[in-house]
Amino acid sequence: MIRVDAHHHVWRLDRGDYDWITPDMSIHRDYGLDDLRPLPDNIDATVLIQAAPTEAETDYLLEVARGSRGLVRGVVGWIDLTAPDAPKRINERAKDPMIKGLRPMLQDIADTYWIFRDEAKPALHAMAETGLCFDALIQPRHLPLMQIFTNLHPKLKIVIDHAAKPPIASRTMQPWADDLARLAKDSNVYCKLSGLATEAGPEWQMNDMRPWFEHICDCFGPSRLMWGSDWPVIEMSTPYQRWLTISERFLFRYDLPERDEIMCDNAVRFYGLK
Repeated sequence: MIRVDAHHHVWRLDRGDYDWITPDMSIHRDYGLDDLRPLPDNIDATVLIQAAPTEAETDYLLEVARGSRGLVRGVVGWIDLTAPDAPKRINERAKDPMIKGLRPMLQDIADTYWIFRDEAKPALHAMAETGLCFDALIQPRHLPLMQIFTNLHPKLKIVIDHAAKPPIASRTMQPWADDLARLAKDSNVYCKLSGLATEAGPEWQMNDMRPWFEHICDCFGPSRLMWGSDWPVIEMSTPYQRWLTISERFLFRYDLPERDEIMCDNAVRFYGLK
């Protein structure tokens, strides 16, 4: 089975725009594709996701992708969606076949309603018109608003990163669980099975993860789920290979063609990977 890692990062700290990676974190070092390649078994392609709110980092990711010898099939970058020239910049970026989407770092913006600002509307329209995908890096507080957002932008392809970062460590499923179910039922958004290990904390076991993982699967089904590692962030809570192995065990609930959808086909279709 061909497999796609639909969500991972690389970074070089001396670039100076990763303010969230602090010296007390175990991942406070450089990570490149040479660090990633030995980790997974049979991962054939990846999607490289932004980790800094700068266009300079997007240029860096594109450089990494083009030098990846075919491993990285797409990049999700960043543009200030509220900038006056954002539509023009989006149209220019969309000409690059390696750019598949954009990701505003909504989780780090205190204003929960930021994405509804009038200044962002032209940029979001430009994304929809050019076919660029919207990676929603959100928290549970955003989930009820995402139903409104999807109705306002019906042509925009949207995927929820990390299932909106549920509070797994606290074992408090509500209101996240109901909000996620409503969003999945009332929209065509996709969801990534990524980042969950980080939300579970460093000592989690398979049974701790099971109800959360299975709820996400119940909500979105095999046709709207993508698997991702969220490497190297995942290394703070568990090794890459462990997350891949446990994910595959949970996905045995599905037949092989459905597992293929989650581990490959959905990401290829959503992002337009080649």
